[in-house]
Amino acid sequence: MSASRIMWTAGSVGVTALLVLGWQIIANYGGIPQVFLPGPDRAWSALVDGFANGDLAELSLATIERMIYGWVLASIVGIVLGALIGSSRIAREYVAPMLEMVRPIPVSAFMPVVIAFLGLTGAMVTIVIAIGSIWPVLLATVQGVSSVEPRLMEVARSLRMGRLETLWKIALPSSQPDILAGMRIGLTVSLILAVIGEMLTSENGLGWHVLMAARSFRSADLFAGVILLGLIGLVSNVILQEIERYMLRWRRR
Repeated sequence: MSASRIMWTAGSVGVTALLVLGWQIIANYGGIPQVFLPGPDRAWSALVDGFANGDLAELSLATIERMIYGWVLASIVGIVLGALIGSSRIAREYVAPMLEMVRPIPVSAFMPVVIAFLGLTGAMVTIVIAIGSIWPVLLATVQGVSSVEPRLMEVARSLRMGRLETLWKIALPSSQPDILAGMRIGLTVSLILAVIGEMLTSENGLGWHVLMAARSFRSADLFAGVILLGLIGLVSNVILQEIERYMLRWRRR
């Protein structure tokens, strides 16, 4: 690990420690009732107790499972559609306006349609996650494939490579930076939608746990759930960053 990276890591840890200290001071001396704002000590105790009895571990695995399933589905469909659209000028001209029209529509607008077909079920949550997290992957893939170096495309034509072969061997590898960036954004969106879906459907997961804690004024459990969701987002992003760094190691040569 380089010295600059160590300094950045130390600075991040220091800022986080100051924020936690400020939170503790406000909770103890800020005049806010503990039922609304527990200190980090109480939230940590609730977190430890939740893992000790196994409840939080089970809830976390359920949420992570939904997040991963929806994200993988969105990534596969987004990359395939994005590659097909990005590799065709005619498809971009005809489909791009529709994409720009549908993309700003919030996922909540699609929920009643999905509920009508699947009901308030876990499958509905997975589909909603996929619908919401597909856009970063799809648009990034379209951008990456459509902006491949022209000389590489000339090489493909000189070798008489077919469209699918060109996509697989030239366009998609060249578009890896864009695709991986879109997948990172999509992973964050998938976690958010997993929590919202669990709150809506009462499916077992951290979203349902946080909602029930809020309704019963168990503020320590509520903050423990929020902290755990933040940790899941952080760890998943770090893992994907390392995968991205490994897959794009050729750019550093």
